[in-house]
Amino acid sequence: MRPSRRQVVLLTRWPAPGRCKRRLAVAIGAERAARVQWRLLHHGLAAARDAARLARRQGEPIEVVLAVSGLGPRARRRWAATLPVDRCVGQGEGSLGVRLRRQVERARREAVGAVLLIGSDLPRISAADLLAAFAALRRAPLVVGPAADGGYWLLGLTPRLRAPRLFAGAEGPIPWGGDAVLGRTLAAAVAEGLTPALLAEGQDLDTPADLAAWR
Repeated sequence: MRPSRRQVVLLTRWPAPGRCKRRLAVAIGAERAARVQWRLLHHGLAAARDAARLARRQGEPIEVVLAVSGLGPRARRRWAATLPVDRCVGQGEGSLGVRLRRQVERARREAVGAVLLIGSDLPRISAADLLAAFAALRRAPLVVGPAADGGYWLLGLTPRLRAPRLFAGAEGPIPWGGDAVLGRTLAAAVAEGLTPALLAEGQDLDTPADLAAWR
């Protein structure tokens, strides 16, 4: 039997001064914040490529997809040619929830069996984390990686699962960027009749304090 398609989708902004890590840029400057974004992005891509390499040995391939905001189609293609990714797509407009859901809908159209959504601000993410998330998806329809700041660092699901409240909230919009994201997302999962598998807590990098811990 042919293995189901799997994707790791890494969402990122174009790492140019003034276009990324704006909260961090307030403290350390736009140029330096953009350099931090470059390092984080390449770390996340390396983890995804390592996971894909290990999975290939088991006959279970993983596609690495970069979803970018801040670049047009031609510029995306040129940039993708310099990166270790299988594909590069646009995020489109809208809130984070809208953009996340758009990637899930794209994966559904492409008959992807399992998709992991991650950001480009994860200084400690590893291939083992991603493989553990895919393994959890064999036991549960939804996988969530809680973040220390009240959000989540990973969301994994089967794209054929239609659960729109995961990205819109069960009782009003999810306050993206705040400390209630995880709680609202888990409440939305319950409202959809889902029991998510939870991964170990992770830490993203948004503030100078986060940057100090990374060093």
